[in-house]
Amino acid sequence: MRKLTRSNEHFQKACSKLPLGVASNFRYWGDDKTIYVDHGKGGRIWDIDGNEYIDYRLGYGPTILGYADERVDEAAREGMGVGGVFALSTEKEYEVACRISKMVPAAELVRFSNSGTEAVMAAMRVARAFTGKDSHVVMEGGYHGLSNLVMWGKEFDDWLPGDAEPSIEPYGDGVPAVTKQLFHLVPMNDANALEDLLKKKHNEIGAFLMEPIMGNCCGITADAQYMKDVREICDRYDVLLIIDEVKTGFRVAKGGVQELYGIKADLCTFAKAIGNGYPLSVLAGREDVMRSIGDGVAHGGTFTAHSVSLAAAAKTLEILDETTALADIEQYGLKLQAGLSEILGARNIPHSFTGHPALMGLFFAETAPSNYREWVHSDYNFYDTLAPALHDQGILIEPDSREPWFLCESHNVGCLGETLDKFERAVDITLPKLETTHENL
Repeated sequence: MRKLTRSNEHFQKACSKLPLGVASNFRYWGDDKTIYVDHGKGGRIWDIDGNEYIDYRLGYGPTILGYADERVDEAAREGMGVGGVFALSTEKEYEVACRISKMVPAAELVRFSNSGTEAVMAAMRVARAFTGKDSHVVMEGGYHGLSNLVMWGKEFDDWLPGDAEPSIEPYGDGVPAVTKQLFHLVPMNDANALEDLLKKKHNEIGAFLMEPIMGNCCGITADAQYMKDVREICDRYDVLLIIDEVKTGFRVAKGGVQELYGIKADLCTFAKAIGNGYPLSVLAGREDVMRSIGDGVAHGGTFTAHSVSLAAAAKTLEILDETTALADIEQYGLKLQAGLSEILGARNIPHSFTGHPALMGLFFAETAPSNYREWVHSDYNFYDTLAPALHDQGILIEPDSREPWFLCESHNVGCLGETLDKFERAVDITLPKLETTHENL
């Protein structure tokens, strides 16, 4: 049986210096369930209690090749030799920007930042400057970081079709109420809802910010026709289409989710997989839009384009662009889905997969939800009960059922067989728990 004795002891100490005992709210899983990592290698991590896990969280997606990848780490060490931070530019910025433009046709010009949140903040500022319009639209269920302009949403837990629309509320305390007036929401896969909104407010709205594969909502995916309609509607109403590829970029395809749909964004953001875990993010887009930077729009940061992160990104993108790494990850994902499906099918457990094999949602119903509202009213009790059983077996997934599974190049045949064996065990542990819960209702 998995024990978290040292993690629990460390949690008690950490709480004396860190709120919730961690550096990010999302790392707190409970007073007796929060894990502290000792190290990672390949597709596995080890916690400070010595528990070994095959990791399908991968830090929410940055680890595209595997932890401590020797090729990337060697490049990073060369980056250390450059010197770190100068608040001046190096030639490596141009090299990495050229690689990004080669892989992503929409990325005509590139600027670097440090996190996905920063990249989205920059995208929103550029969009406001270019269009002269301050408001924006976000897709329900999307996640775009922790900046004030995007920390709003609607609570659908008690909402039913036909009810009045829920009010827009902030995600947590401290979000300035004044920013609410700039924020609008539309459901995924409903182009009519977007057009209806823009008919009324296109003179105020300058940007539509969206994830075609929702990285924080079970990998729910936009329809191809919806994406085509969105592109046309944004053009017609003079609204910039911002595609947030912080999670999908350089993971689901060399050209990201835009390649899968054959769509070009006006602006796009990238972060997680670009450096195999080294901190770097990107704002990219149309040249005429991006030229707003430096022509009125301020953008920068002391640690932007750090020599270590740039060197890691150059090597990571080279591998993704010039090898079969992404195709290999996709094939592993398809084999994993087939194996999971066989186990669940043998037990007559309805299920479906969403997203992409490299960033996949597992949903316990025959038909997956097509938007956030459908997800809220779906039954995810099986997943929530299964997750801790998988942790005990040594398979690490996010305990929140909204999070997809992430795969990396280091997941191999050994990982696949072990994952399926432990998944089957966890399912068989979960089923009687759910039956007992149902009987007690």
